[in-house]
Amino acid sequence: MAKQVIIFTDLDGSLLDKETFNFDLIKNYINELISSGIIIIPNSSKTKAELLNFNKENNLNLCFISENGSNIHGLNLLNDKLPINISLSRSKNDIYKIFDKSLSHNFKQKITFILDLNIEDQAKILGLPLDKIILAMERKYSIPILFSGNEIEKNKFIKNIEDIGLSVQTGGRIMNICDNVNKSKAMLKTLELISKKIDGDIITIGVGDNHNDIEMLKNTNYPCLVKNSNFDSSLINIDNLIRSNEPSPKGWADVIKTALQKI
Repeated sequence: MAKQVIIFTDLDGSLLDKETFNFDLIKNYINELISSGIIIIPNSSKTKAELLNFNKENNLNLCFISENGSNIHGLNLLNDKLPINISLSRSKNDIYKIFDKSLSHNFKQKITFILDLNIEDQAKILGLPLDKIILAMERKYSIPILFSGNEIEKNKFIKNIEDIGLSVQTGGRIMNICDNVNKSKAMLKTLELISKKIDGDIITIGVGDNHNDIEMLKNTNYPCLVKNSNFDSSLINIDNLIRSNEPSPKGWADVIKTALQKI
């Protein structure tokens, strides 16, 4: 029976260079993978607007998961019987109402809302050029923040958020307050839908580089961790974990080649 390989990949720091936010060094390799029939699904904290722009800029037509598992878009590209858009999250406004009503004043004092800052400060914090900030701020399901407390306070804050039915997704530069979603849940929902329309066995490869990718990696057949100098991965204990010696984008290509050799 034929095997269908599906790669679920984080973007920033995993596929995309941390500084330039491109993957020019391995673009030909990506196109080779797609031409060979491998499905690549970005699974990112980026917004739907950013991911549509990512497709446009790179002449790609990929379905994707946005805002840390909040929304699945474009599965109809894989099979016209699959839905175009699936929301797994309550709206940003609903999330804020829960957050504002339930969170203690002490925690609120330690939070800076990225959306409230001017565009220059947003660009500096996110490391994005000004022309990309508008797309990054088009958030439908998540609230990006900076938290000024220490590590103990941050852990208490995350626990408090979880107790009120929300979640905190931590990436490289900021934290996002989200509904009770994550990249893993959205990936599994995507696989549930795809598996009904694809003949043969599905083999999954997951690629990430940070905290908010770990659950996704745990639920793939071939989990891959791209080197990230700002993330201590020494305590990550995942069976069969493939690690890169290089950062993105070269590290992405390295782990994918290793995974495909194992398959």
